[in-house]
Amino acid sequence: MFSHFDYFTLCLAAAAGGAVNSVAGGGTLLTFPALFAALGVSAQTSVVANATSTVALFPGSLAGMAGYRRELREAPRWSWLLVLPSLAGGLLGAMMVIAQPKTFEALVPWLILTAAALFALQPRIAVWAGVGRGSSRPTPGKVALAMVFQTLVAIYGGYFGAGIGILMLSSLAMMGLGDIHRMNALKTLLASAINGVAAAIFIAQGKVHWPFALAMSVAAVAGGFLGAHVARRLDRNLVRRVVVAIGFSLAGYYFYLQLA
Repeated sequence: MFSHFDYFTLCLAAAAGGAVNSVAGGGTLLTFPALFAALGVSAQTSVVANATSTVALFPGSLAGMAGYRRELREAPRWSWLLVLPSLAGGLLGAMMVIAQPKTFEALVPWLILTAAALFALQPRIAVWAGVGRGSSRPTPGKVALAMVFQTLVAIYGGYFGAGIGILMLSSLAMMGLGDIHRMNALKTLLASAINGVAAAIFIAQGKVHWPFALAMSVAAVAGGFLGAHVARRLDRNLVRRVVVAIGFSLAGYYFYLQLA
């Protein structure tokens, strides 16, 4: 049986995850470890924790996508081109988690470490990719490269997911989509596609802990709503540093558990 304290800590993590997603991204780095700890560290519970985290944060992605309706209407071609690779990659990633739970458990520290590193390097990656700067019209070769890259990002997103936002923003910037609001709109749409298909697979396979998922989804939406309203008052770099510190600490902890 799970205590009221378990629900409180998980909802707190989900609310923080929703708020962080609305400001800097990285909510999975908060919700997944909290679920992993509550459910118990094992191969099967690592899959359930991942699945429950994905389902809990998905409504927040839909809410964010609704907020970008106008920007999405301005980029219909990119939406159609990249949604299909997102769906295919998210499907494959989720199926890989279910098919190899022990492999996923072994990779947990590495996945958290990778996600934390992506957030730590986010400003440098953005500068390198030219995020926010206008660029030339993309060539057919760049479009094909974007579709391949999006498929790889989606596989990782369906498998674990933390850090896919900065990867997609970098790709969209390099493909010539210079307007940051349009880029964020497409990123939100593609993330919703990845997480949506992954959530559907996890639900169909019975891998979701529904009492936790339902409570956390409400908390995540509330956190995301609050985070969106206070985002202008927060230092994004400070938020990023806190999430990165948590990520590196958790990666170290899970490495220790594997070696102990």
